[in-house]
Amino acid sequence: MFKLKQARVTVTKEDEPILSFEEQKLLEQQHQESEQELLLAEKAFREGVVSITDIIAPAAFKVDSSFIRLGDLHVRTLFIVAYPRYLTLGWFAPIINYSLALDIAMFFYPIDSAVVLKKLKYKVGAIEAQISADAEKGAPRDPVQETALRDIETLRDNLSQGTEKFFRFALYVTLYTKTKEELDASSDKVESTLGAYLVMSRRALWQAEQGFNSTLPLGNDEIAVSNNMSSSPAAASFPFISSELTSDNGVMYGVNRHNNSLIIFDRFSLQNANSVVFATSGAGKSYTIKLEVLRSMMLNTDVICIDPEKEYAHLSEAVGGTYINLSLNSDSKLNPFDLPTSLGESKPEDILRSAVITLKGLIRLMVGDLTHDEDSIVDRALLETFAKKDITPTSDWSKAEMPLMSDLEQILAGMVGGEDLSLRIKKYTQGTFAGLFNSRTNVNIDNQLVVFSVRDLEDELRPIAIYTIVNFIWNVVRSQVKKRILVIDEAWWLMQHEDSAKFIYALVKRCRKYYLGVTTITQDVNDFLRSPYGQAIVTNSSMQILLRQSPASIALVQKTFILTEGEKYLLLESGVGEGIFFAGNKHAAIKVLASYTEDQIITSDPKQLLELEEAKKEFKQAMQLKGGPEEGPEKAATI
Repeated sequence: MFKLKQARVTVTKEDEPILSFEEQKLLEQQHQESEQELLLAEKAFREGVVSITDIIAPAAFKVDSSFIRLGDLHVRTLFIVAYPRYLTLGWFAPIINYSLALDIAMFFYPIDSAVVLKKLKYKVGAIEAQISADAEKGAPRDPVQETALRDIETLRDNLSQGTEKFFRFALYVTLYTKTKEELDASSDKVESTLGAYLVMSRRALWQAEQGFNSTLPLGNDEIAVSNNMSSSPAAASFPFISSELTSDNGVMYGVNRHNNSLIIFDRFSLQNANSVVFATSGAGKSYTIKLEVLRSMMLNTDVICIDPEKEYAHLSEAVGGTYINLSLNSDSKLNPFDLPTSLGESKPEDILRSAVITLKGLIRLMVGDLTHDEDSIVDRALLETFAKKDITPTSDWSKAEMPLMSDLEQILAGMVGGEDLSLRIKKYTQGTFAGLFNSRTNVNIDNQLVVFSVRDLEDELRPIAIYTIVNFIWNVVRSQVKKRILVIDEAWWLMQHEDSAKFIYALVKRCRKYYLGVTTITQDVNDFLRSPYGQAIVTNSSMQILLRQSPASIALVQKTFILTEGEKYLLLESGVGEGIFFAGNKHAAIKVLASYTEDQIITSDPKQLLELEEAKKEFKQAMQLKGGPEEGPEKAATI
């Protein structure tokens, strides 16, 4: 009998020490402890590092049965459980445009068309068998079964032709409010809106956290409540609509009536800064533009206005602007023969040629239509009138004295065939209308706001005067490039004559190069839009404001601006200062709002203006009784 002894053999390399079993075990234990210490140290380091998750994480997160508390917010998720047979296009737009803080998540799960067609085939067979069985029994037909059969057959055709796809579609809406009461009210509002479209929704009960996670931008559908749907109704649910018209720069035009957001826009950010405003009398068009003028001036924009009804006088007085009243008896004069003070990059011959063409348009407004012979005579007479003052394409006219209308009259009187034209022009140089167009320019427009008033002019002279004013402004604009807005109120006066309409159209087309935006305002929409130049002005205006329209002109407005039936009735039923704001390819319903101080400055209401005048008189009398200095019109205008 032999007893075997257990022996331990350790094989090592020559340069390694021989370790016992206990020493190896101790070494491994020390190595593990060292690794644990490193892990603990790394964990401690990570706890001291602020990550993006720490920054965006709420202070607290509490899960309740039907909502969660996310910091100071109450959050609830709604999901759609059933849809009606028909869905209108854009049915989800009211939810998007609500003035509520919400997140929307849509999940689309594609289903193979072959699988769907196979199931639909069995379904068709079952329905046809039921219909046949009912017919054999003599039972009355079932409209529900017949409608379902037609819908299934239509869907089978579309799926087979590839015009439709099939999905499982899930739609979730998560609401955020500050209080529980607001959360319940917002939930009821959304549910009632969806119910109006026969869309059945439910609140995520005992799944509040899963609902919140499903609407996070992570792509996780943790509720998994979906409906079978083809691509057409699924596309109708997608929010292609957006009524936001807000930018970081610009002036506030009003409030978006879709969702109560602000419409802030910079017209100079568009391809051109031109604007047109169409509305009936008393709809608030002048009020809207005066508000834009007042707010644009705060952004260092120069504004020039042509005021036919003295509606801008109070605004000019309040901001310290220059108010120029043109009439037969006024001291303010404009010379139609004035040329730009600076040529810039333009050639002298181009400037002179443009001036002659513009003046021919003015002569047509003064004397009526010209024959071809008379047109040639006037053209040659205008060139000789400038040459008389040494103004030619080759001369330096920077210090030359500009000719007057009487110089043209004398030149025409000495030309063969020009005697009749000279006689017709004489009433503007020596007759009833003498003085207005036969004097040297004595107005100074070196101000941020300049208003030209033509209210005291006779109706016969208004188109001529406005044409002269616009030509004068155009010369100033070309002489010095600055950020400017030109407001032409009651532009239909110019649309009545082809030459003035053509001149305004040319101005609207060319003003972009000189950092100018032209605002055209009119209440006679039919006459303006029926003019080919009026249509062209609208086309070359990137911004349009449509306020309340009359039934007589709404059809033409709808055709011109391609309005929907809903937008058409919105314009017919709009109140004062309400309408549609177009900016480029975007548009939204607008309500123009002004502060109390702005309203006191820009109001056109005769009652308010009388009250302001009375307030000014009382203020001045009170200051005189106290013996103190009277405040300026700016102070009195805001009392």
